[in-house]
Amino acid sequence: MTNWPAYDASLRQRGSLTVWFTDEAIAAWAAEPRTTRGGQPWYSPLAILTAVTLRALFRLAYRQAEGLIGSIVGLLGLNLRVPDHTTLSRRAATLEVPRPGNADAGAGSEPMHLLVDSTGLKLCGKGEWLLEKHGTATRRSWRMLHLGVDADTGGIVASTLTRKDVDDASQADPLLDQVAGSVASFTGDGAYDQDRVYAGVAERHPEAAVVVPPRATAVPSEMAESAPTQRDGHLQRIAEHGRMAWQNASGYNRRARVEATMSRWKQVIGDELRAHADERRRTEVAVAVHALNRMLKLGRPSYVRVA
Repeated sequence: MTNWPAYDASLRQRGSLTVWFTDEAIAAWAAEPRTTRGGQPWYSPLAILTAVTLRALFRLAYRQAEGLIGSIVGLLGLNLRVPDHTTLSRRAATLEVPRPGNADAGAGSEPMHLLVDSTGLKLCGKGEWLLEKHGTATRRSWRMLHLGVDADTGGIVASTLTRKDVDDASQADPLLDQVAGSVASFTGDGAYDQDRVYAGVAERHPEAAVVVPPRATAVPSEMAESAPTQRDGHLQRIAEHGRMAWQNASGYNRRARVEATMSRWKQVIGDELRAHADERRRTEVAVAVHALNRMLKLGRPSYVRVA
């Protein structure tokens, strides 16, 4: 690691409780006057996003989040309204969170190496309470979180939330649709070894490589001799040099970075969803992505191979 002092300082800064409100944030705290029919909201999206972000980072219920915001406003001596817990819950269902994306995407930018993976998140509810209180053996409910990560920056650039019975390969297209700019490679585990994944990548990014390990029972396509596909090429190299050599040569080992992102999610945000409705759960995921990307911008390690 070549930047340990800076990275060490950024890790400490991620846990800092220093809180301030800029003049722009104070001015934008109240909602703008409504020009259409309906009631006038008191709080801007910025105010709601601030509250639900603190709720996610400190793993609070809505009432506790209301209390935390109130104490911060009071300690800073600001004359700002504090959104109550019912307002936070209601507005969370329709809150527009800034979308993740490649900030450097545009003309002349380097194509992205996209890493994808998924993990399960528990749902809070009656089943979890019964299990903790009475030890009742119940079938736990889950949602599957699917993430797309930029291999170079480590930032989360795409995310979806699905039911647990939805397979990973079906989310390749929704994740690709969220990526700004061009993609150099799409890397995932064996769950993405499906024709529709290769087709989806080729449709959006014809020059992109698909780095997915074929199943152990995979066989070459009928056109392997005359017009081999990317998957045929993977099978041939694995047969000739072995799976470990293929992983090193293809760049598949970069997938460890998306697994590190999943670990960071569960350490910082947790392994459960606190919202009880799908609309609020999607907002909860979007807020977590926004917060983790902001943390990452504070600093990240820079590695150089020495041997």
